[in-house]
Amino acid sequence: MSAHSKIEWTDATWNPVRGCTKISPGCAHCYAETFAERFRGVPGHPYEQGFDPRLVPEKLIEPLRWSTPKRVFVNSMSDLFHEQVPDEYILEVVRVMQAANWHVFQILTKRSQRMRDLLKTKLKAVRDASHIWWGVSVEDRKHGVPRIAHLQSSPAAMRFLSIEPLIEDVGRLRLAGIDWVIVGGESGAGARQMRPEWVRSIQSQCKKTGTPFFFKQWGGVRKSVAGRELDGRTYDEFPRVVPQEMPERQRRHEVIASFEPAVQLGVPT
Repeated sequence: MSAHSKIEWTDATWNPVRGCTKISPGCAHCYAETFAERFRGVPGHPYEQGFDPRLVPEKLIEPLRWSTPKRVFVNSMSDLFHEQVPDEYILEVVRVMQAANWHVFQILTKRSQRMRDLLKTKLKAVRDASHIWWGVSVEDRKHGVPRIAHLQSSPAAMRFLSIEPLIEDVGRLRLAGIDWVIVGGESGAGARQMRPEWVRSIQSQCKKTGTPFFFKQWGGVRKSVAGRELDGRTYDEFPRVVPQEMPERQRRHEVIASFEPAVQLGVPT
């Protein structure tokens, strides 16, 4: 939603799509839905339509306007691969990411099969882009763990897992081809408890495979009190990134101008 974010593993959020629908137990207490529905019916508010999925083409060029390189969480308030988002619009969003290669873009989805299929076809031009990170959410064994295999079979330079909210022991994970793992507990009203042994198991597996491990939070109703230390230390590991030089303002304005038809018409070019 802005050039600044309180999410521990990113710097900014970007939402060219808003809204989503529930597809698995990890969605039960969706923070994004809770936030958006507070403003349903408020005239002029970005979430006047609540959490109903919709495209927001006027937000497409937002990352191109930011004056410093950032880690950008793509669609923190939605899912880029939601069935109501057309392939053509996804391509337009990715085209912005491809152009703004001085940022790192972090894409997270529960619709892992669609992401995999598009990376093999219409998105194959960006499969080697190391500044675009493709990730899947993992919350349990039944729904979350199978997404890992979908991600591993996706042709991508950078792949990551967001194991949040972790609502059960996910057991032994196959981490081949996974470049980063985030773990976190659920927060807010009705938050389901995450047990320390579940987190320790994942951290141990990451250590054995040399996979960077980021522990986001214990969660709970008062997540700030619970904190984010695991056994007395904080885990803030990230994949290594080779930064790209940010172009001068004039060049960025030229890139922005190339996207203006899509923004003005409200449809992909």
